[in-house]
Amino acid sequence: MTVIEARGLRKTFRTTVALDGVDLRLEEGRILGLIGPNGAGKSTALNAILGLTQYQGELKVLGRDPWTERDQLLREVCFIADVAVLPRWLRVSQALDYVAGVHPRFDRAKAEAFLRRTAIKRTSKVRELSKGMVTQLHLALVIAIDAKLLVLDEPTLGLDILYRKQFYDSLLNDYFDESRTILVTTHQVEEVQHVLTDLMFINRGRVVLDCSMEALESRYFEVMVLPEQLAAARVFKPIYERQVFGRSLLLFDHLSREQAASLGEVRAASIADVFVAVMTADGQAYQIPRQEEGPAR
Repeated sequence: MTVIEARGLRKTFRTTVALDGVDLRLEEGRILGLIGPNGAGKSTALNAILGLTQYQGELKVLGRDPWTERDQLLREVCFIADVAVLPRWLRVSQALDYVAGVHPRFDRAKAEAFLRRTAIKRTSKVRELSKGMVTQLHLALVIAIDAKLLVLDEPTLGLDILYRKQFYDSLLNDYFDESRTILVTTHQVEEVQHVLTDLMFINRGRVVLDCSMEALESRYFEVMVLPEQLAAARVFKPIYERQVFGRSLLLFDHLSREQAASLGEVRAASIADVFVAVMTADGQAYQIPRQEEGPAR
């Protein structure tokens, strides 16, 4: 089943084009990483998918028009934003009571079971919890809802590495299965590489890369080349080059592994490597933000 299908999706804010003819197709049981620099259009795309903003073009989410059928759609879609704000006066038990009262697909027993694996007390107020615990509480509420689509917008922003790892482990073990689908945006691309099944890069409102993780791994190679081999390696037109400890690391697109191995030490290209190369080729100099900075989108 196709969960999200967009054709020519376009959104403008006065003279600013946030989305410029985006095509997107996401099938059931997949995990798509939507990656892009600040201001690329990621959040605008999510808002359109969630029915929070109007748009031009065609868009269906779980077979529904998200703008005109938002109420029905949100019974089957869950969303965790980068700023998952829960009222600071709210107790954990009250949060469970509230969601149980408003959402017919909430499984309270499942949320309780998740919270038992944490240090969160039912009597604690949100203001007494660390940011990591607040995220755990939010995750407990969301994964206990029988939703077909989970949308995550920078869900681990500002968390330390332990909580980030626990978040994605919980997502895979407690929520994801072949009937559920996840769409995630993040700047911490290296931490989600093992989670994703599909990848999309967006820049200035346009899709600049759209492929499965299997295709990415077979298409791109990074080769560490000795100085005496550098001229020969450049003949194959690498898409990106950087220096590491006096040796050159060249990133190739559509070069065979046999050809790559003849030039030097071959290694798999990470999402971050390919992202920087593609963004640079698309005309935007870009640096991956330091994780602790919490960049604006």
